[in-house]
Amino acid sequence: MASRLAALISKPQRWRVCRLAGTVRYRSTKQSVATGGSSQSDCTEDGLFTEEHLQLRSSLNKLIEKEINPYVDEWEEAKSFPAHEVFKKLGNAGFLGVDKPTEYGGLGLDMTYSMAVTEELGSINSAGVPGAIGVQTDMATPALAKYGSDELKRQFLEPSIKGDVVSCIGISEPSSASDVTSIQTKAVKKNGDYIINGSKLWITNGMKADWICLLVNTSQGEAHQNKSLICVPMDTKGVIRARNIDKIGLWTQETAELFFEDVRVPQKYLIGEEGMGFNYQMMQFQQGRLSIAISLLVPLQKCIRETAKYTSERKAFGQPILNNQSVHFRLAELETEIELLRSLHYRCIAMFVQGHDVTKFASMGKLKAGRLAREVTDSCLQFWGGMGFTSEALISRFYRDFRLLSIGGGADEVMLSIICKYMNILPKMPIKKK
Repeated sequence: MASRLAALISKPQRWRVCRLAGTVRYRSTKQSVATGGSSQSDCTEDGLFTEEHLQLRSSLNKLIEKEINPYVDEWEEAKSFPAHEVFKKLGNAGFLGVDKPTEYGGLGLDMTYSMAVTEELGSINSAGVPGAIGVQTDMATPALAKYGSDELKRQFLEPSIKGDVVSCIGISEPSSASDVTSIQTKAVKKNGDYIINGSKLWITNGMKADWICLLVNTSQGEAHQNKSLICVPMDTKGVIRARNIDKIGLWTQETAELFFEDVRVPQKYLIGEEGMGFNYQMMQFQQGRLSIAISLLVPLQKCIRETAKYTSERKAFGQPILNNQSVHFRLAELETEIELLRSLHYRCIAMFVQGHDVTKFASMGKLKAGRLAREVTDSCLQFWGGMGFTSEALISRFYRDFRLLSIGGGADEVMLSIICKYMNILPKMPIKKK
């Protein structure tokens, strides 16, 4: 399957770059075509995606509808999904390394393709599953793919692309979540190894992961210059999976608390240069936040479609609920907001591919996505009435799942601070007296 995908997109791309009002948009000279099962059947020539992108999404959609969606209700009830099994199927099909180097099993494509895949993963009817996949493709492996040694990539990146292993990213700690500079986990050099001590919290995939991309302090220097990223096998002595955290949503996605007690790993497991971990992680945050936000487009539109369908069939006071102006006007407003969010994300992806710093726009997109997710699910659930408050309705699942998006991966308040910084309106923190 992976080889067929590679053949599909290996044809030379014919692009025109259009600059409109300071924005960048890609347009294919080919006529884009709607694909049968894909949720992106309304893409047009003016969009970011070409026929090749749409065919890639169509292939993924077929896999989702055959291998994933028929089982998500069972996984929701079990509050877990078979990550290794699902990842292996995705890896065999080539979907876990779309933008990763070909020499390690990836397809070697640009971010437009990987984000097309991410958007299609949103058609999975359980937000915990695409979230777990996104951790592997867009949060735990980008720095490794870009800065890791060949040996390190062979050991950790290649099996991640193949779906042979599950990975996770270790940033947040009990006393430092949004404030990355204040992490306490440390790694000390000794006899050619790193000795790691500390703890991590809110670790998606942590209960099942085979390895973790771990952010640690490797010196006593300045907070932005004393951190490093290290690959740590999760079966290493001293790695403790303390508990699977019980959450109000994202039930299929296991979230761990981890402890590291004198964990010894070779110094060659360091990603890139020592002391560059903060910078590497900021790069990973960009891609991760884009991934989080773009994966919302499909399920949010699904909320609106399902709500329109339900309210057209459900009657009150002698007419369909959808006939009320307050209902169909509200759905039209929400649809408009989703399309504006899509335009922002597509612009951001195009800029990223061109090599621009997209921190500001990725932060705007993450902020807007989290807030819009709450707005859409709350409004749609209201129109479902009592049925919307039951587990039988998909809208109720999205309602509880998407609440995290304004918290995880960078809280709304952090996104606002980043945006303010780029606007040069963020107040300077007072200098602490020594």
